[in-house]
Amino acid sequence: MRRRDLIMTTAAAVALGGCAGSSKFRRYDGPEVTYVVVNKGQRRMHLLHHDALLKSYDINLGFAPIGHKQIEGDGKTPEGVYRIDRRNPNSQFHLSLGISYPNVNDVAAARAMGKSPGGDIFIHGQKNPFRRDDTDWTWGCIAVTNDEIEEIYAMVRDNTLISLNA
Repeated sequence: MRRRDLIMTTAAAVALGGCAGSSKFRRYDGPEVTYVVVNKGQRRMHLLHHDALLKSYDINLGFAPIGHKQIEGDGKTPEGVYRIDRRNPNSQFHLSLGISYPNVNDVAAARAMGKSPGGDIFIHGQKNPFRRDDTDWTWGCIAVTNDEIEEIYAMVRDNTLISLNA
């Protein structure tokens, strides 16, 4: 009986030890990310510490990526300067960082058309981590792999400026 208990205890310890290393929450102790730059045309996102490039990522965008987001449901990713204004550790897309779209100008432009500007624009991971999405597929968000969003989530703090360029 004691041998069986020893085997079961060892198996449980090994199983729990394996789980401990699989957290989606990473630590980052490098230089502060002071600016995020998204180049929609090149499908690249860059994390900067002042003028120094820290890291770059391939990205996917909204399903209609050309032009600035104007109204809810247009499938476009915003253009302009915003801030990272929230984080969602329980996102349906693994992890996500909120972008402060819409700003007052976005709201005014949409209202002038009698429409809603939409919202809930995020940098996020994938819904299906076993498939690499090769085309623009979001409703206006910026998508990276789940492994990459874990790194970005750890590096980028709330209130960081983000510039989204054509």
